[in-house]
Amino acid sequence: MLGSSRRYPLAAGAAIALALVAVPFVANAYVVGIGLTLLMWIALTQSWCVLSQMTGYVSLGHVVFYGIGAYFAVVTWQQVPLPVVIPVAGLIAAAFAALVGLPVLRVRGPYFVILTFGLAELVKYSIMAYESASGMASRILFGTPDLVVVYFLMFGLAIAAVILLEWVSSSRFGHGLRSLRENEEAAETLGVPIVRFKLIAFVLSAAIPGMVGAVMALRSTYFVVGQVFDPMISITVIAMAVLGGGDNSRGPLLGVIFLSILSEALWAHAPLLYMIVLGAILIVFVLLIPGGLVGMWEARTAKRAATSNPLPVR
Repeated sequence: MLGSSRRYPLAAGAAIALALVAVPFVANAYVVGIGLTLLMWIALTQSWCVLSQMTGYVSLGHVVFYGIGAYFAVVTWQQVPLPVVIPVAGLIAAAFAALVGLPVLRVRGPYFVILTFGLAELVKYSIMAYESASGMASRILFGTPDLVVVYFLMFGLAIAAVILLEWVSSSRFGHGLRSLRENEEAAETLGVPIVRFKLIAFVLSAAIPGMVGAVMALRSTYFVVGQVFDPMISITVIAMAVLGGGDNSRGPLLGVIFLSILSEALWAHAPLLYMIVLGAILIVFVLLIPGGLVGMWEARTAKRAATSNPLPVR
């Protein structure tokens, strides 16, 4: 039988999934839109953690895969069937990651952060320059799928991202990635194929956002390149992962839910304070709660267990 440490998260995850499935049937279009955005962040944050949370290589360029997938979906719209567009968008994003992975993953620390940010900006402005030269600075999409169809496509991608991170986290491959996070030189000395592991994680983390971008591009009938390559997408993903903590699917899920609820409340009542409050919360978590919501919960659970089961006095 599963212990409570596994049973309760599984039950909570199943409850969240069932609630998200029910949203289109019981809510209005506005709430469905909020649910769609929530699912998008779940998929993006879970996929980001496959590389960055597991290895410690913090990427500021996750948006580049999202943007590539969105751009592919837009330029092939009504020319290629949607069931083909979405997986191919993921494959293109993964192929791009494989192409740039070896040179990008040679650097670490702040250099990797800056390099991934620069890579995303390079791709964004290259596509913008091409679009401008072609006289296609923006595009209008006709005949896009219904909101409910887009919602359930995103739901499938969110579930796929959760399963991917759970598999990586519990696999031998995931343990190898954790060893890179702790000490890359020691891991290499012990025989961990660090170059291959990093590249595989980078490619896996790119496929989901490529498909997410393809789906989200169909959410709006008006497409602008700058919007799908917005650096705030990467920053928001990092914020959600930091707030959630952990290196399995629970942390990112908690971080997404927490920040999504907070952002909706702030945008509704104090939109000008949103970034200020977000910055303050991130500072508090980094300085005082480095383990995130998951770490805080685990510490409280361990303290409660120690209090209820004290060591016997001899």
